[in-house]
Amino acid sequence: MSFDTTQLPDTVYDLKSLFVDTQQEYENEIKLLKEKINILQHRLFGRKSEKLSRDAGSGQLLLFNEVEQVEAEPPVESPEEITVPAHQRRRGKRKPLPEDLPRVEVIHDITEEEKQCACGTEKTRIGQEISEQLDIIPPKIQVIKHIRPKYVCKHCEGTQADEAAVVIAPLPEQMLPRSIAGPGLLAYIITSKYVDALPLYRQEQIFKRLGVDIVRQTMSAWIIKAAEKCFPLLELIIQEIRSGPLIQMDETRVQVLDEPGRAATKQSYMWLFRGGLPESPSLVYQYHPARSSEVPNAFLGDYAGYVQTDGYVGYEFLDDRPEVEHLGCWAHVRRKFMEAVKARGKTGKGRKKKGRADEALEYIGKLYAIEQSAQDQQLCFLQIKELRQKKAKPILDEFEKWLEDLSLKTPSSGLLGTAVSYALGQWKRLIIYIKDGRLHPDNNLAENAIRPFVVGRKNWMFSATPAGAHASAALYSLIETAKANNLEPYWYLRYLFDRLPVARTAEDLKSLLPQNVEKKQISLSA
Repeated sequence: MSFDTTQLPDTVYDLKSLFVDTQQEYENEIKLLKEKINILQHRLFGRKSEKLSRDAGSGQLLLFNEVEQVEAEPPVESPEEITVPAHQRRRGKRKPLPEDLPRVEVIHDITEEEKQCACGTEKTRIGQEISEQLDIIPPKIQVIKHIRPKYVCKHCEGTQADEAAVVIAPLPEQMLPRSIAGPGLLAYIITSKYVDALPLYRQEQIFKRLGVDIVRQTMSAWIIKAAEKCFPLLELIIQEIRSGPLIQMDETRVQVLDEPGRAATKQSYMWLFRGGLPESPSLVYQYHPARSSEVPNAFLGDYAGYVQTDGYVGYEFLDDRPEVEHLGCWAHVRRKFMEAVKARGKTGKGRKKKGRADEALEYIGKLYAIEQSAQDQQLCFLQIKELRQKKAKPILDEFEKWLEDLSLKTPSSGLLGTAVSYALGQWKRLIIYIKDGRLHPDNNLAENAIRPFVVGRKNWMFSATPAGAHASAALYSLIETAKANNLEPYWYLRYLFDRLPVARTAEDLKSLLPQNVEKKQISLSA
């Protein structure tokens, strides 16, 4: 057996250098593989929350409101500062029941004999004790019976009079003419599916228990027809979104089985656009087979202003539009450093080592502490801008230099290196938010709005047809816009379905948008 020695170094020094370089490559690869194993184990067995434990970095990190919207835990004092008075404990105070719920009074009185004292005097009532208990009445289905009396003129009956002999009042215009589904039933089915994530087959079983047979195919047809009637409202919502200073975007996958020219296993996408006035936001969902940049580009039209997205490459075209300022998302930056923390090994007693990723999270925590302070003080947009320029800008400058120094020392193949590269690559977009108090440091509002669709998708899995996907997009748009404007979805939809059939003009339609409907109007209609 012969060996090719021509590729070997000529000197011992060169041979040692080759060994060191090869050894370093192996060590980097082993470290990367360990990180992948740790992160996979964490995804399988670890906590799903991205919130740090108390011993992992600064307490300021707890001020970060991640997409999960986990409620921040109260700060814990050190053991030396805790004092426990002997035998003194404060009972938890129960939250009072809502005042607007109807009350049914049940009086529990003593007998007439017990009202007589042993001395013969009748006892005097000096007060009462009241305790409240919640009760619930299961859904009750009722039939709305439309009765239209018919009238005839006996004198003109059978003659050639111009006026019709028989007169009858017209039927009220309905959302779905010649259908048994009234506004309340439609609103209930749609809310159950798109708010409570109840698939239609489960609703079919619920209706059977209530004594009514409504098959899922019928409900599906009702939903599509109702959504089509709402399409003109979507155009108005889009106009509202484009009228605001900021548009936030996000997208998620959806599977449509029966789509012409596409396999049933092919992934399509549901896009979300959020914008409008900060005090009355609007949201619109759109179904598209593709995830290309053509979708957000077409949605924007001639819009000029701020647009906020994650780092998906399909949004890079925004950087080339001079009328648009493209914001990045600090939540995604934090998430990548969080991945590096989760993938890191542990030392003795199960405690994780504090590393560079933790330092990055501390920087980000300081930025979000400033946002929390502005929120606590209820600052106006101008005051928020001034606060960010004064306090956030120095932190950003220091953090950028820290990232640049770290990038020279960290292999780009590891999770930490990936996080650093991502942050620096997005940096120009990440710092724009300090220019305007109306802007947000992250895209969480859009991610939070798309989550209800993701939760629903886990239950109903797919849409059967593109018509169903477009219907879902329309109804999610109305529901999530209603929620963003503090309207209860069921009562808003019931109000809408009752009035939409008689809306004739653009002004009539605009008055039905969630941001133009007051809670008082809905409560009066109920």
